[in-house]
Amino acid sequence: MKAPFFKISSLALLVASCSLQLTSCVSTEREASTSTKDPRATYTPPPAGSRTRINGKTVLNTVRASHAFSDPNSNDNFVLQLRGERVLTSQAHFIVTNNMGDTIRHEVLPARALLSHADAGLARSASVRDQEIAILQGMNSFFTPSRFAQPAVPAGTAQPAELDAKTWTTLRDDPTAVGFDYTGAGGAERRMAYSQKLGKAVVISQ
Repeated sequence: MKAPFFKISSLALLVASCSLQLTSCVSTEREASTSTKDPRATYTPPPAGSRTRINGKTVLNTVRASHAFSDPNSNDNFVLQLRGERVLTSQAHFIVTNNMGDTIRHEVLPARALLSHADAGLARSASVRDQEIAILQGMNSFFTPSRFAQPAVPAGTAQPAELDAKTWTTLRDDPTAVGFDYTGAGGAERRMAYSQKLGKAVVISQ
């Protein structure tokens, strides 16, 4: 008579133990899924070399620079971030934020735009690895100091056909405006500047 009772008691004890373990697992999962991060917080790009994912795309490389742009009294943050599965087919996100964390420019370029003009012929015959190295080198030199110029519009510069007169005047008449030169989509050289009067970044030439 004692044997069946012992078996029943052991079974009941085993069921109770499993229930406690299951409850513990569920609680742990719930606690792990609870985030204290404010979803409205300012976006901060991950550090260079990390392999995080943003909007389903892997961050392959990130370079940063700090330079006066929208405000002559403080520096803005310049970020170039390569997102995609492979370097050659990825996209370069060019982002500029002010010291308050507001995005004042976000432009998306194909990674191949980072190949310098000197490497244009090489790009057609070089190996995939060589092209990838050239793109990453292009990222490293994207924010070199020589690419920044002040004033953004040198005296005597003719107004570009694609820029309206009002915007051109605000930049031409502002000696503190800073220009930034970079290679855009299609390999075209661009100069970007910030209009204090209009409160926005504009591309002067493209």
